Amino acid sequence: MNRRVVITGLGVVAPNGTGIPDFLQAIQNGVSGIRFNPQYEALNFNCQVSGVPVFEWNHLENYVTEVSFHGLKGQGIGYAIKAALDAWTDAGNTFDTENDTHWDTGCVFGNSVSDTSVIKNIIARVDAKEAKKLGSRVIEQVMNSGATAYISGRLGLGNKVITNSAACATGSQAVLMGYEYIKYGMAKRMLVGSTEHVDPYIFGAFDSMRVLSRKFNSVPGQASRPMSATAGGFIPGSGAGALVLEDLDFALARGASIYAEILGGANNSGGQRNGGSMTAPNNEGVIKCIEDAITNSNVNPHDIDLISGHLTATLADKMEIRNWVAALGTDSSKFPLTNSLKSMTGHCLSAAGSIECIAVALQIFHQFIHPNINLEDPNPEIVEMTGMDALPTACIKKEINIVAKANFGFGDVNTCLIFSKFRNNG
Repeated sequence: MNRRVVITGLGVVAPNGTGIPDFLQAIQNGVSGIRFNPQYEALNFNCQVSGVPVFEWNHLENYVTEVSFHGLKGQGIGYAIKAALDAWTDAGNTFDTENDTHWDTGCVFGNSVSDTSVIKNIIARVDAKEAKKLGSRVIEQVMNSGATAYISGRLGLGNKVITNSAACATGSQAVLMGYEYIKYGMAKRMLVGSTEHVDPYIFGAFDSMRVLSRKFNSVPGQASRPMSATAGGFIPGSGAGALVLEDLDFALARGASIYAEILGGANNSGGQRNGGSMTAPNNEGVIKCIEDAITNSNVNPHDIDLISGHLTATLADKMEIRNWVAALGTDSSKFPLTNSLKSMTGHCLSAAGSIECIAVALQIFHQFIHPNINLEDPNPEIVEMTGMDALPTACIKKEINIVAKANFGFGDVNTCLIFSKFRNNG
């Protein structure tokens, strides 16, 4: 199959910017979206900062019908609706589709768990023998496919409609799945992405694992520190990212603007063997995923201009860089420029991959490399592998042709995508 797949629309709800214009300005200028959360202090969490988007719930009235809006619950679903419909209109479409079904267009939109505040309400009502008071719409609020159902129903999407879930690899996996459906002729257009709302119950569970940073509660903007010698764990974030992917011929025929092209990718699992576990990757699996993505994309690893890493600000950062070195067959003299959006957003879990893919598309389209903030003290072991020049701490205006984007998730799952600057070769 020779179908080319391009990105024609973007939508984002991120801790450091809601909507593409605000998000673009934030990543160009190294703006952090990490803030102190007094609720987490009151709950006696060790980590008391988080990345929560500035989000006006009532604005959703402009996105869904009045009936849908008044029955809508769950921040994650709300984030997803805004990001997805913004991406749809950014691609030049309208969402007045009540009389039409787009049989050529599908949706893959992932998440990890439903908002536990909704689940808590169900449990409380049932335990109080008041199930009849829950109403007729509670299931759509709590089902894992709620976001995908709202999006596809609002837009009348009639092709494959799928909710994926692969922990921190969810967002990039959704993009890869949408790419494959178009590449192999099963759809002309796919709306893909992921969402996550980290409520106090999810946050508390991570805090109990002692994997969150706790040393920067008084200076939230400095708390998320990928690749730093003083990184003390990741910062949970929330949000959603959405991308419209199209068959190139389909996009050109309707005069669509194009942000970037997806050349290929790969998804695998390390099988929780040889050092891999529920929470740690099998390094062999990570290396194979990157190598397979490069092979499937028909690019030379030495032509990669930028790595958009997973890089969470944990001890795993060193191993991730070591795996990139092995997969690319390079050393510090030729290591690509590398950045981590998590320095500004924290780790948005299932939403991380889709939000980071949007950052990649914007960097390619506007030809810049966003900074790694909070990297005044890079980890010496990482610098030894990459060289300091590969870790930008300020925005760089530079020609970018090929970008590798990867995410790795609990359960030892891996996804890597290869993006490129779009060139119309005929």
